[in-house]
Amino acid sequence: MDTQWDAVIVGGGSAGLTAGIVLARAQFTTLVIDGGEARNAPAAHMHGYLSRDGMAPAELLRTGKAEFTGYGGTLTHATVTGAARRADGSTSLTLAQGRELQARAVLVATGLADELPEVPGLRERWAVDVHHCPHCHGYEVRGTSIAVIGGPMVEMSVHLAALLRRYSPTVTFCLNGIELNGTERDRLTAYGVRLVDGEVHRVVAEHGTLTGIELGHGETVPCDTVFVAPRPRPHDALLTALGCRKDPLTGLIAVDERGATDVPGVWAAGNVVNPRAQVVTAASAGCVAAIAITGWLLEQDLAAAGNRSADIGGARR
Repeated sequence: MDTQWDAVIVGGGSAGLTAGIVLARAQFTTLVIDGGEARNAPAAHMHGYLSRDGMAPAELLRTGKAEFTGYGGTLTHATVTGAARRADGSTSLTLAQGRELQARAVLVATGLADELPEVPGLRERWAVDVHHCPHCHGYEVRGTSIAVIGGPMVEMSVHLAALLRRYSPTVTFCLNGIELNGTERDRLTAYGVRLVDGEVHRVVAEHGTLTGIELGHGETVPCDTVFVAPRPRPHDALLTALGCRKDPLTGLIAVDERGATDVPGVWAAGNVVNPRAQVVTAASAGCVAAIAITGWLLEQDLAAAGNRSADIGGARR
């Protein structure tokens, strides 16, 4: 594997692979480093992606990797452990194996981890009958008995409870420590959401099937499906190491509409900078960033060509 690249993309999900295809088609030497830890890997299907609705996430990635390498891109399975800026403006990336790579441009598309509330039994049912996104899974569980477990992401938890009422006539919001004011309670109750106070003790499953939510005071709320609002933990250590600025309001790495950070030559796309991005949204962000990187690299090449021409002209004189 060469050590000098026009573009290195860290992350082989929908954002990274889409960007890789765009850059490889533009004839830039492009490397995608895939750590193999896709956020939606546990899910059986993805939704909301035109012409790919219902496709397994793993199948989408297999197809994307074949397309990327088919255009001449290089794919490697590795973990990037360090990143640093070089004096010439390029970026140095260190792999876990100790190999060092240099890239004129870097796109970080490393995604995030979903931090679930500490409820026994919840993680074991994750992506089976415990979900977090109604737009991804709500239609498939429409009409079932749904319970929403409150957590640290209070605003999103309340939003889930209301939105899921669109999918089912039986929605129970287990507050699990969330305090609602009178107006919030009245609105949700009037909309048909049952509110249950008290802490959630555990998620109950029998014979491999979810059956309910056990509360601390002994009551069990029967349900077929559970939704929670996880706390997103972006994998942004590389961006931080490169000195990219964070938005003081969101705590996320700040990027412009093209995915550019405030560090020249460094871009970010997908869930690492937008936790709410679905697969199709992340792919779109990867495409936009790649087109911006293409223009940036081209400008560098034009400037270098102009300098060489000037040097030759001066030497002739």
